[in-house]
Amino acid sequence: MKHDELVLRQQRLLVRSAQLRLVLSNQAQVLQRPFALADQAQSGLQWLYRNPQWPLGALVLVVLVRPRRAIVWGGRLWWAWKTFRQTQKWLTKQSLQKLSP
Repeated sequence: MKHDELVLRQQRLLVRSAQLRLVLSNQAQVLQRPFALADQAQSGLQWLYRNPQWPLGALVLVVLVRPRRAIVWGGRLWWAWKTFRQTQKWLTKQSLQKLSP
């Protein structure tokens, strides 16, 4: 290829690249809100990890004000946790069985 042809090809590629960046920018706007919500949830969790006294205080308050309800919900949460762990172990076992010949 001649020098002029290479320069023309380079210019076309640069224009195409700019067009593709604009298209990507427009398409990424659809994801802006879900990503903002995910960032907000992550910030909230980080705050909870830095300030565990607030959720623990709320839990103590619920236990003091409504002890029966706290016991019932505690039992439900304990059952859900055990079920989650059992399911997790079962899925791990199933995936290991698939891998073994």
